[in-house]
Amino acid sequence: MDMLWNGWGDPAKAAPLPDSVTGLLRDMLGVKPRTTPSLALEDIGLPADTTEPAALKALAEAVGGEAYVRTDAESRIRHTRGKSTPDLLRIRAGDFADLPRAVVLPGSHDEVLAVLRACSAHALAVVPFGGGTSVVGGLAPERSAFVALDLRRMSGLLELDPVSRTAVLQPGLRAPEAEALLAEHGFTLGHFPQSFEWATIGGFAAARSSGQASAGYGRFDEMVLGLTLATPEGTIETGRAPRSAAGPDLRQLILGSEGAFGVITSVTVRIRPVPEVRVYEGWRFASFEEGAAALRRLAQDGPRPTVLRLSDEVETLIGLAQPDAIGAGLTQGDAGCMAITGYEGTAEDTALRREQAAAVLTACGGTLVGTEPGERWAHGRYSAPYLRDSLLEVGAFAETLETAAFWSRIPELYAAVRTALTDTLTQAGTPPLVMCHISHVYENGASLYFTVVSAQGEDPVAHWEPAKHAANEALLAAGGTISHHHGVGTDHRDWYVREAGPLGISALRAVKRRLDPEGLLNPGVLLPTD
Repeated sequence: MDMLWNGWGDPAKAAPLPDSVTGLLRDMLGVKPRTTPSLALEDIGLPADTTEPAALKALAEAVGGEAYVRTDAESRIRHTRGKSTPDLLRIRAGDFADLPRAVVLPGSHDEVLAVLRACSAHALAVVPFGGGTSVVGGLAPERSAFVALDLRRMSGLLELDPVSRTAVLQPGLRAPEAEALLAEHGFTLGHFPQSFEWATIGGFAAARSSGQASAGYGRFDEMVLGLTLATPEGTIETGRAPRSAAGPDLRQLILGSEGAFGVITSVTVRIRPVPEVRVYEGWRFASFEEGAAALRRLAQDGPRPTVLRLSDEVETLIGLAQPDAIGAGLTQGDAGCMAITGYEGTAEDTALRREQAAAVLTACGGTLVGTEPGERWAHGRYSAPYLRDSLLEVGAFAETLETAAFWSRIPELYAAVRTALTDTLTQAGTPPLVMCHISHVYENGASLYFTVVSAQGEDPVAHWEPAKHAANEALLAAGGTISHHHGVGTDHRDWYVREAGPLGISALRAVKRRLDPEGLLNPGVLLPTD
């Protein structure tokens, strides 16, 4: 099944908002119902394709036949941009400026190399396409003549080593299918980001993804032991041992490269046994500051739960700590902040860690509210993108952004980004609700994930751009990174250039010139075009 072309995920899972929530949006934020009719896929007319027949023939020869080169309108539309709110608003308005010339489906590493050669010969840029879940402009290159390289045919489990506990996965494998294949052998990857239902293994590696159970399983880049990269100049193989002192680790150069250096064609990952038990519970703290201090204690001194996250007062009140209970806190008068802790593993280990963590959380001022909030969170953990689409349908604007910093900088970072978003949108006449949660914790710091809801304004995309700019400026000034797990794309590129510094960017440009001398791979994504 393909993802909804103008929204997120499975159309059957997009539920309308309750009338009570729609009324609250109207009364609190001045949200007005949408008046423009929805654009139907079958009614979209595209300009005639101008790709040379010789180029299409070369692409077909590269991938084993014309069936794997698609130029029909629906295929091209479904591969236009990603799934950020501006992406969806543009496509819903009929803006197809970033439409690929063709969608090419290779079936192997060698076919990817052949596609790159064909594109070089015909001056076509290449955008690797996995699940299409980018929310940072990672699928919108700065060239009009490009093809989308859809990796769905490369979606297998190539090898599993139960002794070493490693698996070799292909890049087009979606996360649920990867989990199912590993589970047949008694293993799990343990990587469960919000995009889990649709994102792919290659996309996780290309964007340095981080899953909701990162406190226990680690980030995806920590799981990767080896990579194969296809480039216009040939193949790079990395990872012949779990760790090495043989020079700089090329894996780290490929991880997070977002298709700008090459196309990831296989990923060797660390795997873990499927846990015997999974238990999730909720804890309430009087304030975000108090809850953050408790999470820091667990992250630094243990015991560390598998899942550890904390919603601020506004997010708790609205109900985003439990997405399938949206709005409940407003009617129930909930106060304070909700933390979710999750434990996975053997029954004995899970029970011990729960007991030890409970002692720490209680000492830090937390109150256990039972497993019901935790189980509700686990049940609705992938619901937020569907909720975003439901908000768009009733005329609200909803978007997210995320960052990370050292623990000592978290309070300043939290305040600075909230203020930047609130001030900018209020001055634009659309005062927002700004919510935040700590989504990932480390010994030395944490990630902050912000959600913003407001009225759309006359031009929703133009309405958001100054707020996004102000938030990015604020988070860099406060010592945060421009992205913790969404990636750079084109949306964050200018701030990434500042974060990495002139010499760092020059070094990365030199790498790109060596691997991709014609600048065919995702031009403008991650790095500015020359």
